[in-house]
Amino acid sequence: MPKLTIEELTDLTARALRRAGASKSAALAAARALVAAESEGLSGHGVSRTALYAQHVREGRVDGRAKPKIVTRKGATCLVDARGGLAYEAGAVAVKEAIARARRYGVAFCGVTNSHHFGAAAYHLAPVAEAGLVGLAFTNSPAAINAWGGKRALYGTNPIAAVFPRGGGEPLVVDLSLTEVVRGKIMLYAKEDKPIPLGWALDRDGQPTTSAQAALTGSLAAIGGMKGTMLALIVELLCCALMGAALSFENDSYFEPGGKPRIGHAVLAIDPDALAGHDVYFERVEALIARMLEEEGVRLPGARRQAAAAAAREAIEVSDAQLAELERLASGRAGPA
Repeated sequence: MPKLTIEELTDLTARALRRAGASKSAALAAARALVAAESEGLSGHGVSRTALYAQHVREGRVDGRAKPKIVTRKGATCLVDARGGLAYEAGAVAVKEAIARARRYGVAFCGVTNSHHFGAAAYHLAPVAEAGLVGLAFTNSPAAINAWGGKRALYGTNPIAAVFPRGGGEPLVVDLSLTEVVRGKIMLYAKEDKPIPLGWALDRDGQPTTSAQAALTGSLAAIGGMKGTMLALIVELLCCALMGAALSFENDSYFEPGGKPRIGHAVLAIDPDALAGHDVYFERVEALIARMLEEEGVRLPGARRQAAAAAAREAIEVSDAQLAELERLASGRAGPA
């Protein structure tokens, strides 16, 4: 398979989005996020999403030239309106505000409304960890998980991410969708016309399915049964009720014709100095890590993606089909999306 440097793949992905109609800054912000996910081995949130983003921009489901705007500010909180644009510039504004406000108030909670696909949630938290702060991120998405006892998709996959900086070494990174498998992985199965394992999803009639296409328009199994659906409910309310965003069932599927998504995101940042202090925080984190690593086979959360990213610094391997698709999108040539 062909190999591209991070810079080459970022440039190609950004050109594909600009060709679809995105602004230079929006295209570059999205490309950096997609390539970062690809470099970490998160192909479901990687450059395979480029074609879908480009399609949404071309169709007007996303305003590729939207500029995010802070619409409310109060103490340790603020709300950013993505104004129907791609999520990454708006997310960066929310994160920057959260860092500044956490340093001032000890804690900050900032949100985004009227947004699009959030990508790998932990990606947005990297600056929080670099600032020495603890961070959590949440987002809703088009309906994917049925309410407990129901068969119809109601909540989004509603990922939760967290970062915990360390005094030395890479931060602990937790990033999880609230479904048994992320929808991006099912999307890859659909593109390759491969069946999915039974138990991953239900079709739109609430029946178990092995069809990836049926799963994308049906509902996905929540992690932990009822407990997973309750977590999805919590994220739904944090990202939609507080942010004034569209509830997951009010958003059309990304994979079918529909209107503009109005997704909500939330970022929480905490300054350890506002509590026990950085020294105590770092000591406690390392004490826990030391005990974890006493057992053979224990892997720190985030270690696998950090190792993959380190290995990808020289080049990222992409499939021939993926490279051809990106080149087609970047050149504007006609062909299947």
